[in-house]
Amino acid sequence: MLDLVPVRSGQTTGQALAATRSLARVADDLGFRRYWLAEHHNMPAVAATNPPVLVGLVAAATQRIRVGSGGVMLPNHAPLVVAEQFALLEAAYPGRIDLGIGRAPGTDPLTSVALRHGAGGVGDDAVQHFPQYVDDVVAMMSLDGVAMQVMGRVQALRATPHAESSPDLWLLGSSDFSARLAAERGLPYVFAHHFSGRGTAEALELYRSGYRASERYPEPRTFLTVNAVVAETQEEADRRALPNLLTMVALRTGQPLTAQPTIEEAEARGLPDEHRGLAEQMTARWVVGAPEHAAKQVAELAATYAVDEVMLHPVAGASAETPPDRAPYREETLRLLSSALADNH
Repeated sequence: MLDLVPVRSGQTTGQALAATRSLARVADDLGFRRYWLAEHHNMPAVAATNPPVLVGLVAAATQRIRVGSGGVMLPNHAPLVVAEQFALLEAAYPGRIDLGIGRAPGTDPLTSVALRHGAGGVGDDAVQHFPQYVDDVVAMMSLDGVAMQVMGRVQALRATPHAESSPDLWLLGSSDFSARLAAERGLPYVFAHHFSGRGTAEALELYRSGYRASERYPEPRTFLTVNAVVAETQEEADRRALPNLLTMVALRTGQPLTAQPTIEEAEARGLPDEHRGLAEQMTARWVVGAPEHAAKQVAELAATYAVDEVMLHPVAGASAETPPDRAPYREETLRLLSSALADNH
């Protein structure tokens, strides 16, 4: 389960966070394996700006599900800060924390400069040092820490004073760069199929074929992400997918970004004819439909790409009368799909 903490028309950030906590409890009760929170900045429709804070909120609201970042955009942050944040989360919720790391900015160029000033670097410098920053985070979160030499002195550096365990670390990507790096470092790898959809098979094959076993991860571990909307009928699923679809079309075509519209607002606005081709191209990679159809699509994705897991990003919108602190259609996507998958299995 992936969550960007969407903010819709007429909804406050606090209400969007309340909806996420409720959704996370549903995922926990249904037996989902993990719940990840994204990092995006300066977007009116997305409240997932700070993964470690969100991970703490969701972990506190749930009982057994693993909670993590999908992901921390490492060039935006000093490696030690990331290591400290997730070492503390692991100490608070041992055995339940995942640290997913990516190298994309997760925002526009102006916000990227504001984020990186005084952190991992400015401009492309932080991206160029991404492999080293990954190594630094891994070493700092290890039980023994890392010995660092500064001004001629060697000093032990640890993310937390007395760690008994460390989070699972995953590399995220939508190209072959992170696939190669994850293979070289012996780390699990996630392909962002939900917004890329191109080169999925090639990236996963590159990762598996070049994998170098590590002590913690002797075998390659992979999964991919997919947008999903499930309802009792195909027609209703299509309706619930429309708000997110219009938001994504606006993002891809450079239109002004706003809070996500309600279903009624999306229907009234409609999809411009000139953008229908783009919309169809995007939704061809989504799982949208009635439970049996959606379950079949998820199973086919897992089989086609031979992944260990499929991570769902439930993108169902909300109607005008939906309580602002809930996301019932997103919850229903999880419930219906979980039930259909169980029946098929």
